[in-house]
Amino acid sequence: MLDSEIQSYKDIILETCGVNTKKCMVCGKCSGTCPNYDAMEYHPHQFVQMVENGEIEKLLTSKSIYACLSCFACLERCPRQVEPAKVIEAVRNVVEKARGGNHLEPEDIPAMLDSDTPQQLLVSEFRKYRK
Repeated sequence: MLDSEIQSYKDIILETCGVNTKKCMVCGKCSGTCPNYDAMEYHPHQFVQMVENGEIEKLLTSKSIYACLSCFACLERCPRQVEPAKVIEAVRNVVEKARGGNHLEPEDIPAMLDSDTPQQLLVSEFRKYRK
């Protein structure tokens, strides 16, 4: 990937999430509180640092962008209010927009549900993948 492409992706991600990644002091408190830590290749504090350092290409192909639960536990623990979940969601949105189209249609939902599926999950998924 060219430097200009990397910078373009970085600019889009930072504009989308509205997070100042320079505030992160890499303390790891956000990652330590993440309920899905074990399922992630890159952890919340790493996402922030990788975007800041321009390591965008690794993030665009990472399955960790789909492991984030958007629970914002990382924000609650961050002493500088960096909001790693917003960075992860912005990377996910860039990937989904590059794929094009909508991948989740309302009529497909009932077949995927079980009795334990929380309503918040459904709302969150439509918010993420219908943009």
